[in-house]
Amino acid sequence: GYRYWQSSRAAAAPRTASPAVPVVTAVAREEDVPVYLSGIGNVTPLYSVTVKVRVDGQLDSVAFVEGQNVKAGDLLAQIDPRPFQAQYQQAQAQKARDEALLKNSQIDLDRYTLLWQQDSISKQTYDTQRASVEQLKATVQADQAQMDNARLQLDYTTVRAPISGRTGARLVDPGNIVKATDASGIVVINQIDPIAVIFTLPEDKFQTVNRALREGSRQLPVMAYAREDASLLGTGKLTLINNQIDTATGTVQFKAVFPNPSRALWPGQYVNAQIVLGNRQRAVTVPATVVQRGPNGLYAYVVGEDESVTMQTVKVAYMQEGKAVIEDGLTAGNRVVVDGQYKLRPGAKITEFQAAAPKSGNASKGGAAKDRPTA
Repeated sequence: GYRYWQSSRAAAAPRTASPAVPVVTAVAREEDVPVYLSGIGNVTPLYSVTVKVRVDGQLDSVAFVEGQNVKAGDLLAQIDPRPFQAQYQQAQAQKARDEALLKNSQIDLDRYTLLWQQDSISKQTYDTQRASVEQLKATVQADQAQMDNARLQLDYTTVRAPISGRTGARLVDPGNIVKATDASGIVVINQIDPIAVIFTLPEDKFQTVNRALREGSRQLPVMAYAREDASLLGTGKLTLINNQIDTATGTVQFKAVFPNPSRALWPGQYVNAQIVLGNRQRAVTVPATVVQRGPNGLYAYVVGEDESVTMQTVKVAYMQEGKAVIEDGLTAGNRVVVDGQYKLRPGAKITEFQAAAPKSGNASKGGAAKDRPTA
């Protein structure tokens, strides 16, 4: 009796030793995926202007609020215009006086012309009068130039915004004497919509970008992601590859311009910049967590029709956005294990663990930040 019980127990052992392992699976897909390069970027204003006064005088008033959006031509400040108004009026009076002299001299010339034609005066007297008229004409022209200059100096007492953008801190308070030679200026205006991102890539990537630019019929898109949570801050266009490689760092500098209506990008901010070079057509993709690293390289667990798994060696082209783009080893339609691989051995039976599916989705999204290259 004892021997029968022992042998029946041994026969049952294989059936109970390997229960189906609960895992999460997914199906390898075939899709077009973007190909990009990533680098660390710094947000910078598209234009930055330190607004300075162009004449010396007392600052009467400031017409902007710190941090205000201004348009090109908006009034920013007013310098006391009275000394410049006086200079303008003085130039105006000088011109009026010389115009009166010219008019009188012209009348004399007309009279002298008639007398010379009648042979009543000498040619020298006539020539002298004609020269006097030409001289006064030149004097009036000089007066006009002086008047224009005085008008310009008067206009400079009204300080206007040279570009559209956002004002920074006020650097001078009303009541101060300001000079055209002051280094600090009144305020700095930064244009932040659109805004620029300057980023670098290793010099060996230069030809890759250059080739994509030559082959493409449009500007290359560039995405800016927040460094802390990998959220998308904006999508712009590549506008510049710097005209030389930095030999000290072995990098190439790039510049992209972004529309920035929501002010998600701010000058001085560091971002992860991704330049999209094109699309990889009909690529086989799986969630990034499918790919495992073993002693012999990368592999994935593939589920067979009998619900058992096999280890399949894979070659990964690159990982991005929580996806692995498979170069070799998997085909579209292969069912692969996404989560729970640590419990598996080749040949093990699996069962779908539905409860973990939402968690896997979140992990996949989190993986986008983790897997996205940052340099």
